[in-house]
Amino acid sequence: MVTNADRIVGMLKAAGVERLFGMPGGGGNADLIEAAGNAGLPFSLAHTETASAFMAAAQAEISGKPGACLATLGPGAASLMNGVAHAHLDRVPLFVITDCLDESSAPVMRHQALPHGEMFSSVVKFSARPRPGQVCETLERALEQVLSLPPGPVHLDFSSEVTGYNPPSGETSLGGPRGYPSTSACATKPACPIPTDVQHLLHQARRPVLLIGLGARTQPIASAIRGLCERIGIPALVTYKAKGVVPDRYPWFGGIFTNAALERNVLDRADAFLAVGLDPVEILPRPWMFRQPVISITAWPLDGSQIPAALELVGDVVSSLDRVAACLPKSDWASAEVQHLVAEQRRKMRPAGAGGDLLPHRVVELVAEAYPGARAAVDAGAHMFPVMSLWPASEPLGVLISNGLSTMGFALPAAIGAALLDTSRPTVAFTGDGGLLMCSGELRTAAREHLRLRIIVFADGELSLIKVKQEQRGYRTDGVSIGDIDWQSVGAGFGVRSVEARTEAMLAVCLRETVDHPGPVLIAARISAATYRATIRALRG
Repeated sequence: MVTNADRIVGMLKAAGVERLFGMPGGGGNADLIEAAGNAGLPFSLAHTETASAFMAAAQAEISGKPGACLATLGPGAASLMNGVAHAHLDRVPLFVITDCLDESSAPVMRHQALPHGEMFSSVVKFSARPRPGQVCETLERALEQVLSLPPGPVHLDFSSEVTGYNPPSGETSLGGPRGYPSTSACATKPACPIPTDVQHLLHQARRPVLLIGLGARTQPIASAIRGLCERIGIPALVTYKAKGVVPDRYPWFGGIFTNAALERNVLDRADAFLAVGLDPVEILPRPWMFRQPVISITAWPLDGSQIPAALELVGDVVSSLDRVAACLPKSDWASAEVQHLVAEQRRKMRPAGAGGDLLPHRVVELVAEAYPGARAAVDAGAHMFPVMSLWPASEPLGVLISNGLSTMGFALPAAIGAALLDTSRPTVAFTGDGGLLMCSGELRTAAREHLRLRIIVFADGELSLIKVKQEQRGYRTDGVSIGDIDWQSVGAGFGVRSVEARTEAMLAVCLRETVDHPGPVLIAARISAATYRATIRALRG
């Protein structure tokens, strides 16, 4: 007997979903988990619904195929919201599946009853609550939406009446498994021709700069960008989401682009900007301060109100890059000049502290030495700035971060999703103690799954980024003190090997002694937060 639950799971597998995540309830959730087990689609228990969405989103970003998470009705659906908002703003294809009351019960039952579709409507591309005989048609529409550009989440609300339904033999079905394309391979329009006046602008450019965003995180686009850098001699700056598209140790790497102060030493020397896959959701909400013309090369139309583009080439990014490259002369940039400017940026992100203190930037550098080639997931907070500036990424999606939403509590769940998808190398989660407190239950998930995961906690007992902002405005520093946490006991209680370091020497020993540990390791780095203010001033001005 084939039920709708089997059909739903079959669609998820055919779309490329690697694993189903969630904090389940009964009802339709139970039907789907049973069907997933029968079909060989693994289910991983998360300990919050939000974390399950982050885990699924991490897998979607890395694979370029949709992720999937489920939650029960009412409080489960409500708790998903932060993870769905992340997928919405960070352009992640995600199936969000919730349980709901049976249609016959909904008009009269109020217990745990919330309007799920209305709740998610502003952060999903599609939402549906199908009746038992409408599932196949609904799945086709959801699949079309989740794979269309720009990527984003879709929401499906299934009651047990729907998931347990066995359609008659003559009812429309999805048919056999299909080879659905990944979002990174979705067909886009052919490259647009370049107007004559813009061709002339490009011919005159002697010091162009590439601004690389989240829409460029595929190997074909990354290869095209690097080829352009080398042929023409152009520095490339990457957003947080695009870190690794141009490796940090590449001769033409120009730094991190956030629409702030640190990168101005490169940007102020430019005479034109080529924005490749740059989405306005990635940059700080500040006015655009540059007069240089911007040529936007993108797979989907963008809101140009913050970034004033002289031309937006919408279509296949690689062929658009080829058209632009044909109009560019050899630049006046020298790779030695670019490397000098980047070294200046990095120097500013390594402020001096008191002797003997464990400084945030040294934590990043020591972990990078211990785990070359590791994938990193980064939480929001003051520690994010030295990590994103100094962690050496060498490939697209080698670093995962919530940038559009910039939410705390992201790094550990995202690292779990990444580690479950790719077991060939270690995954490092960089988080603050505030962020880890938001998702500490996922330490048990990491232990239960026996993941080769390294959780680095920048432990200073405060919400340091908010404290700096309070101090900058002359306010009292109220509401930012967390207090001391015994992270060794916390980690051990969840079954995670846990150690603590208060100096660089201690951290080096902790890293060396745990490097071959087969399961997760929690390292509490007792850092001094005194240098954060200088770091933030250098970065943002």
